[in-house]
Amino acid sequence: MRPEDFRFDLPPGLIAQTPLPGRSASRLLTLDGASGAWTDRRMQDLPGLLEAGDLLVFNDTRVVPARIHGVKPTGGRVEMLLERAAGGREAWVQLRASKGFGEQATFRTAGGLVRVLGREADLWRVALPDEPLAFFEAHGEIPLPPYIARPADAADRERYQSVFAREPGAVAAPTASLHFDAPLLAALDARGIGQAFVTLHVGAGTFQPVRAETVEAHRMHAERVTVGAEVCAAIARARAAGRRVVAVGTTVARALEAAAAAAEGGEGGLAPFHGDTRLFIYPGYRFRVIDALLTNFHLPQSTLLMMVCAFAGRGQVLAAYAHAVEARYRFFSYGDAMLVTPAPAARAAGAAA
Repeated sequence: MRPEDFRFDLPPGLIAQTPLPGRSASRLLTLDGASGAWTDRRMQDLPGLLEAGDLLVFNDTRVVPARIHGVKPTGGRVEMLLERAAGGREAWVQLRASKGFGEQATFRTAGGLVRVLGREADLWRVALPDEPLAFFEAHGEIPLPPYIARPADAADRERYQSVFAREPGAVAAPTASLHFDAPLLAALDARGIGQAFVTLHVGAGTFQPVRAETVEAHRMHAERVTVGAEVCAAIARARAAGRRVVAVGTTVARALEAAAAAAEGGEGGLAPFHGDTRLFIYPGYRFRVIDALLTNFHLPQSTLLMMVCAFAGRGQVLAAYAHAVEARYRFFSYGDAMLVTPAPAARAAGAAA
């Protein structure tokens, strides 16, 4: 497969630049991966699309104000974007400047001097004046995605977080979760739909394009994952009752599938997992854990779109995207959502129906 196989045409005017006034006011396109049929709905319809005992799994990561501006000794401007902490006062970051950096280069920020230690692929290792999360919380700004063509403002500090964000470490929001507010959560609870949480700290690499000539040759960025015993038990109960596990976002799907893949070396099934994952899910992958996926609309040729295509079929997903463009859905982080069920070929042998 080639990255071009996941291209679609998107008018720039459909890229959502601001959130809607209400979190759950978005549109919802449902896609049946078995038949390819789609239906136009609203996010408020979600409780009626699920059954009592179904389990929604959310990502409780919290976005760090991960963008900081600095100045080099020469006066040149620097932009630094946190990728992940590296232990002590060190971090892996993306750096942007008019000229390159060498080892031992320095630049000054509002929080003090930053020293460049080295480079690995697209990321730089830097020494900070303080522990990374504390440093960025004190001096950073919310890192809106590159396709949002405006500076972050005070409202983004609240709206570019889910209502249940609690574990700091992400540099991009798990955007499917942004559609949930207190009234929608109450309606889900009243219908007997369960909730569980994993943590996957979304890295800046989520916006990086696939540069390899083939999809299979792409190396995925690492992200830190925690899948605890509580969510594993909740999934086991849903399975025992014949109910569905619904991943709220591609980050949740990746976290659960990474945990299941790690468990295959032991007794199999799903087990608690904590560590980094580079799992890359693209067509041909067989899903072990999830039965449905709630997700936003993703960038052309992105690894996130490839994951959705792996779940519901490339042709069917791209056809649904073409309908979404024609129907003028809002795209990307502050945009509308899809509820997707799997194509038969996406399920691993022995996975629950």
